[in-house]
Amino acid sequence: MRKLFTSESVTEGHPDKLCDYISDSVLDSFLEQDPNARVACETVAGKGEILLTGEISSTAEVDIESVVRNTIKEIGYDNAELDIDYKTCKIHLNISKQSPDIALGVDKALEKREGEDVESEGAGDQGLMFGFACDETSEYMPLPIYLAHKLSKRLADVRKSGEIDYLRPDGKVQVTVEYEDDKPIRVDTVVVSTQHNENVDLNKLKQDIKVQVINKVVPEKLLDDNTKYFINPTGRFVIGGPLGDSGLTGRKIIVDTYGGYARHGGGAFSGKDPTKVDRSAAYIARFLAKNIVYNGYAKKCEIQLSYAIGVAKPVSIYVDTFGTGTIDEQDLVKKIYEKFDLTPRGIINYLQLQRPIYKKTTNYGHFGKPYLPWEKFVKF
Repeated sequence: MRKLFTSESVTEGHPDKLCDYISDSVLDSFLEQDPNARVACETVAGKGEILLTGEISSTAEVDIESVVRNTIKEIGYDNAELDIDYKTCKIHLNISKQSPDIALGVDKALEKREGEDVESEGAGDQGLMFGFACDETSEYMPLPIYLAHKLSKRLADVRKSGEIDYLRPDGKVQVTVEYEDDKPIRVDTVVVSTQHNENVDLNKLKQDIKVQVINKVVPEKLLDDNTKYFINPTGRFVIGGPLGDSGLTGRKIIVDTYGGYARHGGGAFSGKDPTKVDRSAAYIARFLAKNIVYNGYAKKCEIQLSYAIGVAKPVSIYVDTFGTGTIDEQDLVKKIYEKFDLTPRGIINYLQLQRPIYKKTTNYGHFGKPYLPWEKFVKF
């Protein structure tokens, strides 16, 4: 049976990703000074203005406005007429400390309050998180999102290197892969929309993107005469970033995970310290799913973890190997319970999450990057 599946990625200059990057930059700045900082930082961007809101409890002293401006500069936004200018944009801060009601449950888990010997904080919120892995790529990621991330990163690279010197930071990519019997066989469609300077010839842009971006990323064996290309299909993309569209932290959760190929619990990652299981439990779920595939227990694996606010231990663990497993799924659940401490403190300690590593996660996916701790391989 043949089918098509599509995934999307966006560049670091996309207004939503700009907001994610600002939120994670603020988080890293606090963790650099205070590993125990509690951070839940949301960013809104639009029409030359940036608003930061949320809750931060920390002993660190951080010049948040400077962090924001340096982050916008790092992305490459310096033109108020086309997108946003890091030098002149207005920045509004609306930050308070973490709610004492939330802190009560996080600081001391329900189990500990009831007398159990649990050396962990409680989960920072209720919720369900998914992790996924498959053997389609060496990174154990689905091919559509893998290629989409590679293409969007390549867009940023050729802009920053000057290889295509008329590009601006905003952009997005979409890749459709054709599958036969659940195996990827070819790329059916590639869509690229990239911001550019005024007066750029559209035909030249299309040729440059095809040659310098798409052909440099997508393996030739996956392209054929029937592959379709839509490069800047609107014909013009000069106004971009927060001037062209508003941005918001956490609005690209499918881009951040598996491109829609696997389920998502709904919680965003960026701007949240690791006591928030929206982030840390999603990372350990990915780690577990990846290593189930790596250890040969399945070719494809999805894991769900669920938590209750203020409670340390997960409420449930669910494993689905989609009929590809070599051992029973309940045996995999048992292995996970026996091998891993899935309390917030257990996850934080095992993956060493109280470090300023989160800017590395923001763009081009939180998964599939071998240098991140939840991407390591273990035998179990």
